[in-house]
Amino acid sequence: MSRDETLFLAFAPQQRVWSARKKIPNSGETSKPALAEYPALFPEQRAVKEGWGYSRGRYHGESRRKFLQRVLGNAGVTFAASQAGHSLAFQLQQIPESPDWQPPESLIDTNVYIGQWPFRRLEYDQVDRLTAKLRDFGVVQAWVGNFEALLHRDIRAVNARLVQICRSQGENFLVPFPTVNPKLPDWQEDLREIVEVYRLPGIRLHPDYHGYTLDDADFKDLLVRAAQANLLVQLVLMMEDERSIHPALKVPMVDPKPLLELIPQISGLKILLLNAQRVTPLPLLGELVKAGHVYVDIAWQEGVGGIANLLSRVPAERVVFGSYFPRFYFLSGILKLRESAVTGEVLTAIATENARRLLGG
Repeated sequence: MSRDETLFLAFAPQQRVWSARKKIPNSGETSKPALAEYPALFPEQRAVKEGWGYSRGRYHGESRRKFLQRVLGNAGVTFAASQAGHSLAFQLQQIPESPDWQPPESLIDTNVYIGQWPFRRLEYDQVDRLTAKLRDFGVVQAWVGNFEALLHRDIRAVNARLVQICRSQGENFLVPFPTVNPKLPDWQEDLREIVEVYRLPGIRLHPDYHGYTLDDADFKDLLVRAAQANLLVQLVLMMEDERSIHPALKVPMVDPKPLLELIPQISGLKILLLNAQRVTPLPLLGELVKAGHVYVDIAWQEGVGGIANLLSRVPAERVVFGSYFPRFYFLSGILKLRESAVTGEVLTAIATENARRLLGG
């Protein structure tokens, strides 16, 4: 295995199996050949696939730091890291880790999707299996969007299916967050239906797939109306790594900088940034949180000590748990909390309390 393949596996844990399928030669449509050929590299994914990595409220596997040390050590990979020029192995040794770390007793997952990802089947794209897996991991509530909202033109029908499916899974377990596309005709009626007919607490927006920028006048109009209706706006800044987007699509990267001027202009606006970290440097993320009532999830927070780095710029009371399940492996979110040794009141706040406060519960 090459150095580039090893580093890709180490630093993209939620996409490790995908990268193995792409970079390690095998002819199968699933990741099983890669898992069989390189079992030492994939204990985490085997835990997820086989169901023994997390049980009875306790994760029994290794942390991300241990994974990186083992993989990079086995591959003999060292390189200059950070301005100090220390090896990655040296940096890993400096990260504190609690061997007695316990996962939160319950979770509110703010970043979940139902439906089929447009470009390939996902293991948990059937709602019964998805909800069973969420309950297995201690999730007491999940905020849910619909993958169909990315490319379907009939947004009203997409939202109706989302609401119907969520309500079929028990009261208040799957909370639907329908979408509104401000570039489609009569989007105001879609928003009215969400508020007056479905009586839902929020909406989920996809500016990348819906083709508008954050300085668009229609987007501002939508935020103003959402604030007047006391809706929480989930703003998804990224759905997929730009390097793996289907070549037939032109999906622009979202520039979040216009939010710095826009957010203070709208009284009562509540925004939760989903999948923000790849396109939003930490200093800018910190500024956005200061600009108004802005929260951020952890689904795309990567790197060694990722949550600790995030908390150095963003107050803990503005961070919520989000897994981006089933597009990402759910266990990845738990590992991020464990690797940064998030405990006590901070852990409880991120796991449940901040999300409850956002919806006024």
